[in-house]
Amino acid sequence: MKQQITHFIIGILFGIGLLLSGMTQPGKVIGFLDIFGNWVPDLAFVMIGAILINSIAHKFLMRRGRPLFGTGFNLPSKKDLDRPLIQGSILFGIGWGLAGFCPGPAIVSIGGLQTPAILFGIGLVIGASVFIVKKNQVK
Repeated sequence: MKQQITHFIIGILFGIGLLLSGMTQPGKVIGFLDIFGNWVPDLAFVMIGAILINSIAHKFLMRRGRPLFGTGFNLPSKKDLDRPLIQGSILFGIGWGLAGFCPGPAIVSIGGLQTPAILFGIGLVIGASVFIVKKNQVK
């Protein structure tokens, strides 16, 4: 129960960070991605700040040997780029550019009952379901 409360609090903090940074505003995100048009650089500062903080935290946690709120790290073992990774990245980028949402900010925006976010969330659930069905068919 303690771990679930911790996860909930971290999720709330993450959601607040997304709201304060503007990541839940599709127009701002699309403006950031429009580097050859009317570029809005605000989110670059958000990303640079996130990279700096994560770099420091990553070094600290790796030296520690285990996460602060878990029993062990779940790090990917594959180091190579394969077709599914590249295809998924392209699909993610197209969706992000068209909708102005990625999954985290969309879930926060669904909580605010924003219609575009709700529609994005429905598409997210359908896409994830198709992936799960196809993955299970391959096995």
